Amino acid sequence: MPDASLRRRRFAGAATQLGTEVSINFGSSLAGLVIPVVGSFVVVAARQIVMVAAVLPFYRPKRAELTSARLWPALALGVVLAVMNLTFYESVHLLGLGIAATIEFLGPLAIALLTSRRPLDVVCALAAGAGVVLLIAPGASDASAIDPWGVALALTAAAAWAGYIVLTRRVAIGLPGLEGLTVASIVSLALLLPFAIATFDAGVIDWRIVGLLAGVGVLSSALPYSLDTYILRRISPRLYAIITSFGPVIAAIFGWLVLGETFTLTEAIAIGVVCGAAGTAIATQRERPKSDLEQTAEGMA
Repeated sequence: MPDASLRRRRFAGAATQLGTEVSINFGSSLAGLVIPVVGSFVVVAARQIVMVAAVLPFYRPKRAELTSARLWPALALGVVLAVMNLTFYESVHLLGLGIAATIEFLGPLAIALLTSRRPLDVVCALAAGAGVVLLIAPGASDASAIDPWGVALALTAAAAWAGYIVLTRRVAIGLPGLEGLTVASIVSLALLLPFAIATFDAGVIDWRIVGLLAGVGVLSSALPYSLDTYILRRISPRLYAIITSFGPVIAAIFGWLVLGETFTLTEAIAIGVVCGAAGTAIATQRERPKSDLEQTAEGMA
């Protein structure tokens, strides 16, 4: 495939990824409005119901194809989706969207740093860690203290996000179309639904809550997760992570606009340090040259 065509594909993938960052964080801000009313299990289950409804009509798994050897990455992705979404939303409830999103971002940053041995990456990792410590340190927040359970949940979401990136890339390459995403969505919903039913309170549901839940599902799951398989066929995990480094800033903006969150100067500096360290570390990585076979496969995706 000509270089110009490859550049167009990569630009399309990068632009789409930036759009999904806006979509996800706007959806997360809507989730912040509804979690205090219905709880995290119900919100995440609603997300997955919307997701399954969006992708299942385009792919219905055939029984003969449902073998563990073929589908294990999609099955694992379903577990990771359930853990990532649940722990992140609960951390948003306890910490606020801006702080939770910044801590969670350590996951994709780790993807960029784990295979590197450069001194610059060590400096960036230390800077990102210092930024998070500054963010959660006593006195950094308007609140009297940062909830330690919220921090633990955000770190769990970070680890799950790292797994999500790796597994989504594998699913996108190994399974056609939305096949892997459909299986992962069904697995995630099956894990979450019993807990959502147990905590569901029909008395608090009205059309406003239903609209918010549907909006969260579309903006935070159906749209971005469906596009991730498209994106990761066109750009590398490194470029995906570079664009994702803007996520905490976008989350802070929506936390301010939708949830009325305010940030101290220390918090703003800490968020900036984490994003700056991440962007520097990821942008300066060198990708391994692709073989002719890999380039051909990329062009056929």
